[in-house]
Amino acid sequence: MPSDVSHKRRRRGAVGLALALVAPLALAGCANQQNGPPTLMWYINPDDGGQAELAQRCTAASGGKYSIETSVLPRDAASQREQLARRLAAGDASMDIMSLDPPYVPELANPGFLAPVPEALQKAALSDDVVEGAKRGAQWDGKVVAVPFWANTQLLWYRKSVAQKAGLDMNQPVTWSQLLDAVRETDTYIGVQGIRGESMTVWVNAMIESGGDHIVRNPMAPADQIDLGLDSDAGKAAATIVGTIGRDGLGGPGITTQDENVTMQNWQGDHGSFMVNWPFVYAATQSAVEQGSLDRSVLDDMGWAQYPRMSADRPSAPPLGGIMLGVGSHSRHPDLAFDAITCITKPENQAYYFVSNGNPPSSIKAFDDAAVREKYPMAPVIRTALENAAPRPQTPYYNEVSTAIQQGYTPLTVVTDQTPAQVAEFIRRVLRGEALQ
Repeated sequence: MPSDVSHKRRRRGAVGLALALVAPLALAGCANQQNGPPTLMWYINPDDGGQAELAQRCTAASGGKYSIETSVLPRDAASQREQLARRLAAGDASMDIMSLDPPYVPELANPGFLAPVPEALQKAALSDDVVEGAKRGAQWDGKVVAVPFWANTQLLWYRKSVAQKAGLDMNQPVTWSQLLDAVRETDTYIGVQGIRGESMTVWVNAMIESGGDHIVRNPMAPADQIDLGLDSDAGKAAATIVGTIGRDGLGGPGITTQDENVTMQNWQGDHGSFMVNWPFVYAATQSAVEQGSLDRSVLDDMGWAQYPRMSADRPSAPPLGGIMLGVGSHSRHPDLAFDAITCITKPENQAYYFVSNGNPPSSIKAFDDAAVREKYPMAPVIRTALENAAPRPQTPYYNEVSTAIQQGYTPLTVVTDQTPAQVAEFIRRVLRGEALQ
């Protein structure tokens, strides 16, 4: 864990960084000034070109009221958060539309960095057409502060042959304990993300939520009053799973380098069995077969099911991912930006985005699209998972919480039943200004 530092030192560093950033970022807003219809800037996460295509479609649909230009953010979520937060804090007027990772919505909404969502879009975000997980991710302090665009969740992917050999009926819910027993029995590896990164928080949070508790129990509380559920029964059970996989070698060699892509590649190998991962793995496996780098038998052996349970009598709460759309509070054209968001999030556009880019919709109607059903036979399973999906801790202090989990739960081999209490105490010290990450 990082050593103690004085609160004054942290404050001086933060103020100096802010002053250095304000001037150049404030100038960025000038780029949005022009004659004629305004150009709305849409800051997007990297994808396969789908958001740029939607920008063109909605530009055309606006009838000349505006055009939409996209600007690509860094690939990893933490760097996206950093860039957006800095620009918003500097009052950058070019922040018209932003693709936001759900965990960072509260952090940006709490200080007023996001423009109020119009009533019509608030009602749409909470309508029966939106999956429950996305509804939860769009809210902060009881209000809709961002608009669901696409939603994502993890499934349990498995090799049918291994499940059969282990005697598991995959038409029934399975638990983490059953999966660990199965990989021992079949001499295979379970696919999890063991790298020190955001994926570790995703995994730990999903297991604690599946166990009936929350990493942050009182998200609206001040920093010095935060109530953490890491050291609960659910938290200790999650730590047991993490530590057992690490110490018993059940995740295979190189577990400390396994992000989502490496996990998938290992699962496609000779020791693949079960894997928790996002839906992109299906299209990626198909592509590998088509390119000749993977045998067709692996795709034929591929099955999918709901996220593993922590206990047999409680449904799982898989991770919530995806993207929310927000408008910067200093945007010169908030009304036009929300008009564009209304277009972007239409069910037909979400269906297109799923088919073309592999990112599932938040709209239930989009799941019924014929092209979606044809390309993604597991779409109904994804939709069910999204109804049960739980967000990562919704708190303005998410970055501090997530970073501490990433540090404390890696490498997997050091995780014990003492880890939750140690990480929880470290988070409290960081939030009190007594320690620095």
